[in-house]
Amino acid sequence: MSITAGVEPPGTPPTLTAAPEGGPVHVSIPIWRLALRSFVENRLAVAGVVILVFFVLFSFVGPLLYHTNQVDTDIANTFLPPQPGNPLGTESHGFDVLGRLMKGGQSSLEIAFLSAVIATVIGTLYGALAGLAGGLLDAAMMRLVDVLLAIPFLFIVLIIATRFNASVLSLSLLLGAFSWLVPARLVRGEVLSLRSRDFVSAARVMGAGRWRLISRHLIPNALGVVVVNITFQVADALLAVSALGFLGFGLNYPQVSWGDMLSNGISYLLSGYWWLIYPVGLCLVLVVMASNFIGDALRDAVDVRLRRR
Repeated sequence: MSITAGVEPPGTPPTLTAAPEGGPVHVSIPIWRLALRSFVENRLAVAGVVILVFFVLFSFVGPLLYHTNQVDTDIANTFLPPQPGNPLGTESHGFDVLGRLMKGGQSSLEIAFLSAVIATVIGTLYGALAGLAGGLLDAAMMRLVDVLLAIPFLFIVLIIATRFNASVLSLSLLLGAFSWLVPARLVRGEVLSLRSRDFVSAARVMGAGRWRLISRHLIPNALGVVVVNITFQVADALLAVSALGFLGFGLNYPQVSWGDMLSNGISYLLSGYWWLIYPVGLCLVLVVMASNFIGDALRDAVDVRLRRR
């Protein structure tokens, strides 16, 4: 008698089961391990993780090692080109550009990650509730999403941003409150496919209420879609906060974002002060690109999991 693989639930270790004499020997592999293998084998995903980790360390650990004054202006040392004391030169107020990149990276990444989490939480709960409810309530909730999606996102954010004191927290709340629509639609679609599954029906028979179904059964099984989406939310939020800063609605002094640096540097680009815009532009491109690489790889990994579901 030979050995073949049995059907195992996700997360169980590889097991062996009996097979007819002469049959092949197989080992069942947990789904999470297949997904992890798919992610690790994606070179762009690995590069994206390395880039993202680098910029997190650059922005949050860098200022502990490279000390600069980013509060008091220094008019005597404005527009200095890159030199040993200032590796990336200084800008129009005498601030060291490298130190400002680190400080701006802190604010930009904090807003991007926090707003992505806020949008994902709101969208996940909204989409799960709509998908589970079905019928008229589902239709009404999704028509509201369609209406809000028809309104230009940046236009709404700009109007509201002019009314409030811009800070990391306020911009995070603002962006998160108006960027939950896409995750809501994604989660709703996933819940529609899950609610007819046997484990949901069994939970209903055992008396599980709506919120228990959502929190214990639907959202955990839709987590793959949620994780994939949050990486794209980070990229979108980073672009949005940079656009706000570029248009003059960014953080208030002494706080600064990469968008604020772009807004300041673009005025002097034609004067030959390239170090005011190219470094910060490169930082933005690399972080957004890394987030998209990770998101694409996670989506492929989730597809592996879905094929084995």
